Amino acid sequence: MTHFNPNDPDRDTVIVEPAAYSETTETVVVRESNTGWWIAGILGGLVLIAVMVILFNRQAPQTDDQLLAAEVAAAQAEADARQATVAGQIAGAQASVEVARANAARAEAEARAAEARAAEPVVIEREVAPAAPTPEGPAVVTTTTPQQ
Repeated sequence: MTHFNPNDPDRDTVIVEPAAYSETTETVVVRESNTGWWIAGILGGLVLIAVMVILFNRQAPQTDDQLLAAEVAAAQAEADARQATVAGQIAGAQASVEVARANAARAEAEARAAEARAAEPVVIEREVAPAAPTPEGPAVVTTTTPQQ
């Protein structure tokens, strides 16, 4: 690139060299692969086998007898569930009665204890006869008496 100002005679001409330019070419080699086709073929085969298994393993349509038996079984299960619910409610009521009885017994015991604390103490006096002397006489203990 050259810069020249024609209006300024004192100025010299400035010459700027262009930068070096190089060009690089890259070559990419793409090889064809058929792996994707193999995967797609295997998956398609698996899907086909699955469809055939589903079609050949179908059950026979249910008959009216089978439907009736299923309805009877469902009704029996519902009746059993209701019976279990009632039994649970009865057991809960019995447990509540037992808890109420236990609370009443505890309250009665506490009332008796409070009554006993409030009452005046009873002093029982009785005469006690002195112990009769032994036929040998009174016992004498010395340091030389054998100990058993």
